[in-house]
Amino acid sequence: MEKNIKRIVLTGGPCAGKTTALVRIVEHFSNLGFKVFTVPEVPTLYSLGGWSYLTPNHDLYYEGELAILQTQLALEDSFMRLAETCTKPTFIVCDRGTMDISAYIEAQMWDELCQKCGTNSNALRRRYDAVLHLVSAADGAEQYYTTATNSTRYEQANEEGLRLARDLDKRVNRAWEGHPHLRVINNHNDFDTKLRRVLKEIANVMEIPQPVEDERTYIVELTGQLPESIESEITQTYLVADPDCEIRLRRRSWNGEVVNVHKTKKRIAPNEVLETERQVGNALYESLLQQADPYRATIRKTRRSFIWRGQYFQVDTFHEPVADLVLLETKGVANGESVNFPPFIRVIEDVTGNPLYYNYNIALRRNS
Repeated sequence: MEKNIKRIVLTGGPCAGKTTALVRIVEHFSNLGFKVFTVPEVPTLYSLGGWSYLTPNHDLYYEGELAILQTQLALEDSFMRLAETCTKPTFIVCDRGTMDISAYIEAQMWDELCQKCGTNSNALRRRYDAVLHLVSAADGAEQYYTTATNSTRYEQANEEGLRLARDLDKRVNRAWEGHPHLRVINNHNDFDTKLRRVLKEIANVMEIPQPVEDERTYIVELTGQLPESIESEITQTYLVADPDCEIRLRRRSWNGEVVNVHKTKKRIAPNEVLETERQVGNALYESLLQQADPYRATIRKTRRSFIWRGQYFQVDTFHEPVADLVLLETKGVANGESVNFPPFIRVIEDVTGNPLYYNYNIALRRNS
C-alpha cells in the first residue's frame, strides 16, 4: 500500500522565525508519535560553502542558482525515499522550497533553470501539500528584527534593511501564489502565538481534528488604493453532502493559471472539525460539478490578498449570487489581539461568527 507522505514547506521573509519553528515542529509532533524529516535550507548550504548571489561573475551566479535548484529537488526526493521506509506516521518539512529560489532571480533566468531541470513553476508548487509563510519580523514586529541569527543574511537591521526584508517577504509570498494550501502566519505580540499557529496548520494538513476557530470577518468598504496584492478570481460550488459535512469545489484563476481544490469539512463533535483538501485536475473538476447542491448557487468573487503591518488580509468582492458585498477576512489573530486595519479600509460591521456571512450560507442567496 502506497503511503501518503505529506511534504510541507516552511518559508517567509528574513527573520521570520523559521529556525525556531522547525525545532518546535519536530518536538511537538515527535511527542504525538510522528517521525518528522526536515530538509535543510539549500541556498544557505551553498553560501556557507563559498558561493554568493552577490558575485559580479554572471556565469558563477547562474551556475550557483542552477545547482541550488538541482540540489533542492534531489534532497527532497531523497528524504521522500527515507520517509517511505518508516513504519511510523511520517511527514517532511522543507526549510524553504523550490519556488523560493524564484523570488531572488529574474523571471527569464528562472524559466531557463526550470527547463534545464525538466519542470515549471506549476509542477514545482504541486510537489508540496502545504506552504506555511511566516511573515518577516520586519513587517509589524520590527523590534524583534535581527540579522544575528543568520551569518549569510545581507539585509541590515536599519531602515533600508527593513525595507529590503519587507520586499523579500512579499516576493516570496508571490512566488507561492496559487498554491491551494498557502497559509500566511502573522506576526503577534508574542512569538509563541505565532508558533502555535504553525503547529495548528500542520495538524490540519495531517488531518488531526482541530477546535472550531472563527476567522475575523468584517463587511467593509474600500476607501483607497490597496497596496501591492495578489488578485485572483474564485468560482466556488458546494456539492451534495451528508448532514454535518460540507463539501466545497473551488476554482481559482490568476494570470492565466488555474487551480482546482476539493475540500471536505466534517464536524465530528460540537466544537471540533476535520478538514481535508486535495487538488483536482480540470476533467475531474468538471465531473464533480454534476454533484452540485441544487439549493446553493455558485459563488463568484474577486479576491485580493496582502500583508499589512505583519497581518495577512483577504478582501473578497462578491459578484454572484450577491453583489455589492465586500468582506475582509484575517486569520490567526489571537484572542485579545487587535486587528491592524489598513487606512484604506472602512469597517462597516463586524460579522465574525455570524452564520449569515459564511460562504456556505451566502450560496443560498440570490441577486435581487
